[in-house]
Amino acid sequence: MKIYLVGGAVRDKLLGLPVKEQDYVVVGATPNEMLDMGFRQVGKEFPVFLHPKTNEEYALARMERKVKPGYKGFTFDTSPRVTLEEDLVRRDLTINAMAIDPDTGSLIDPYHGKQDLDHKILKHVSPAFAEDPVRILRLGRFYARYAHLGFTVAPITIELMRDMVKAGEVDALVAERVWKELERALSEQNPEKFFEVLDECGALAKLFPGLDVKGTGMQALIAAAESSNSPAIRFSALLHDLPDPRKSIIALCNRYRVPNDYRELALLTAQHFQAALDFKTLSADEILNLLGTLDYFRREERFYKFLAAVKAIDASRRKKLFKSFKTVDASDEFDPRHLIEAAQVSKQESAKQIREFIAQGIEGRELAEKIRKTRLEIIENFFAGQGQNMHK
Repeated sequence: MKIYLVGGAVRDKLLGLPVKEQDYVVVGATPNEMLDMGFRQVGKEFPVFLHPKTNEEYALARMERKVKPGYKGFTFDTSPRVTLEEDLVRRDLTINAMAIDPDTGSLIDPYHGKQDLDHKILKHVSPAFAEDPVRILRLGRFYARYAHLGFTVAPITIELMRDMVKAGEVDALVAERVWKELERALSEQNPEKFFEVLDECGALAKLFPGLDVKGTGMQALIAAAESSNSPAIRFSALLHDLPDPRKSIIALCNRYRVPNDYRELALLTAQHFQAALDFKTLSADEILNLLGTLDYFRREERFYKFLAAVKAIDASRRKKLFKSFKTVDASDEFDPRHLIEAAQVSKQESAKQIREFIAQGIEGRELAEKIRKTRLEIIENFFAGQGQNMHK
């Protein structure tokens, strides 16, 4: 039995980046031997074990054989005869197909991953890459992660992915896996690169119809990535300008079973970003309606995420104007501070009066009307104090 450190930990060590988790491959062992040493088996499709003390993952070296379309269409050989090189050749990218011998510290690199790291190239290990369509998404995610370091995708790998798309491999992707990779990509430093790769190989139109790598949504995503680490905010900025946005967002979210918090924020952003941008022209009644629609009084945190997405949309549009050599007035930049203050004041100052209404036994429609009237007066008084006369 021989154990090797593999995959992302090796790659990031060589890049000088922090290692988030360590995975190991075990060569020459059986499941029973692993269990006898106290490891706990967790893998269903092939044996993966958790270390009894560190909980790090140890997988038996394996070979794969494609038997049907899709990323689940594989059979596995995890016998003790499988070598480290046979395990590594089935991995996606050369930079992920390296190992370190923990006993000696020596690098095992049969497929020249170190060379590709040095040349900043993302390249597939072998033709077996084409057997798993998830690898297209994974490559896009790695590009989103490392593009800022100067990494590019090997032309030969782009061609292979184009062939995969033409062969219908991406049609076999399951919803949960697409969303998982998309959510991860949205968390990377340059999430727009994920979509650029999909567009270059022809997968974008199949997986995310309506998205345009040169469109305003993508520019808003770039702006959101510069100002927020939240994948939900980035997701909302990206989708705000889809054709028929409500219908398109619902269709995309249904297709990939997107979590409700992402769906709701994206829909609110697409439907109400313009009102937020124009809030200085709104009446107190319209501002209160906007706060109500955003459910500010119960879900304040989502309100701030909405504003962050709106700010990214505004920043992207201003950048576009600047690039087209048009005049950009800095005073027109979206500044939600007064909107935030009005919302906070209306929530805080109305709380005591709401409690008094309830204590008086007021309820139902009458209570709702009194709460609205109270908040409306507070908002009007706030903006009057700011020197802004609210039109009725």
